[in-house]
This record gives sequence, C-alpha cells and structure tokens, in this order.
Amino acid sequence: MDTIFKINHISAGYRRQAIIKDISLEIKKGDFIGIIGPNGSGKTTLLRSMSRVLLPLKGNIMLEGKDISGTNLKEFCQRVAFVAQDTAINFPFSVLEVVLMGRIPHLKRLQAESKKDIAIAENALIMTDSLYLKEKSIDEMSSGERQRVIIAKALAQEPILLFLDEPTSHLDIGHQIQILDLLKRLNRKNNLTIVMVLHDLNLASEYCNRIVLFNEGRIFKEGLPREVLTYQNIEAVYKTVVVVNDNPISSKPYVVLVSKEK
Repeated sequence: MDTIFKINHISAGYRRQAIIKDISLEIKKGDFIGIIGPNGSGKTTLLRSMSRVLLPLKGNIMLEGKDISGTNLKEFCQRVAFVAQDTAINFPFSVLEVVLMGRIPHLKRLQAESKKDIAIAENALIMTDSLYLKEKSIDEMSSGERQRVIIAKALAQEPILLFLDEPTSHLDIGHQIQILDLLKRLNRKNNLTIVMVLHDLNLASEYCNRIVLFNEGRIFKEGLPREVLTYQNIEAVYKTVVVVNDNPISSKPYVVLVSKEK
C-alpha cells in the first residue's frame, strides 16, 4: 500500500507546552488505524495536529508528499475530513442541510449547491443508511442517527482520509457496532483510509488493521492488534491487571479486566 500521510517527528501542545513529543507515523492508503491510550496521553492532540486544528511546535506532517502547513485549507479539506468527538449544531437544520455543509470546500464563496452537490450529499446519506432521515431536523434525532449524519457530512467532502475522535462515545453497544460496521464497510468497499481515537480496546482490536498505543505523549507501541494488545503492554500503560484471550468468533485479541477487589 502507498503512504498517503506521514508524520515526521512532531511535537505539539497548547500554550507552547508540548503534550505529544517526537511522534512519527506513516498512514497507508486503505489503512484502518486505531489510536488508543489512557486519558491525557495525547491521542486527541495528535488527531488535532493531523487535521490542522493544531499547528505542531516541531516537525512536519505530509499529505501525499506535501507539507500540510503550506497546503491551501480549502484544498486540504477536499482531501481530509475530521469528525470531532462532540459536534455542536445549535440550529434545527434538516439532515440534508447538515450534510450539504460538507460540500463547502468544493464551492466558491457564496456559491449555491448544484444538483451535483445535492446528489453527492444524498449518496453520502445512502452510504450511512440515513437517506430516510434527510428531511428530519438534526435536533430531533437519537445519538446513533446523529452520529451517522455527522459521518455523512464528512463523506460529502469526498475525502481520501477520514479522522474520527471517539466516534462511539456516548453510544450504547448496539449503536457502537452500527457505527463501526459502517466505517469498516466504507474502508473496505470505498477504500477510505480511516484513523480514529478509541477508548475501547476490544473495539479497536476487532475493527482496526493497525493500532497505535500512546503513553505520556509518546508512541509506546504500534503494529497489528496482536502485537500491541498484549497483557504486558496494557498493564505497563494502563497500570491495571488484565487477561488477554482470543475472541472465540474472530480470533482477535480480547482484553478482560481483572478486579483488584476480592
């Protein structure tokens, strides 16, 4: 697979205080990468740097061989989409109106959406099994429906690379599987490259072809789920006792928590 995104020794943080330090990572076309690690380890800071929300203090980030800091923002947003953990929409837009916001990087200033843009938005809703919601108000939806719509908005950008920050947070297990099945389907059928931050180690194991384990602002381990999700790595980073078995259905690593109380 070809490398489409490359992080070269970046450090980044807030008020010139580095949260992540000397991070290097290559993302190949078709990857489905999960970024895991304890709270405060730097996962979201990395994702914000990769999506140009946050400028690195050191190092550089390359998209298809070009430094993203020198790339026109509109051009960057035509190639990369970012789904934040909490996306606030404080006006009762219809679902179609929300998804059409994803077409903004492809429009000139004050240009109205064309029939082509509407068709792309509706196709994004079809891909996320949400077309039946297109006339519904965004503030009248369940969290699972809303998350599918926000992902559809990102897909309407027609990106080659999709970043997601904890896309299953606040969702019940049924909606978690629904969202991750959707992302896996887009990864396989549309060859969409995906990088997402996750807290659930078992979901990362099941859905991701590569996992990046963060600890104290640095990459502790990166590789296949079986290489990263060992009890030694997890206990070293999370400071808790676990047992790692094979999932009886998928044979992927499955992490079992062990209570310290008898």
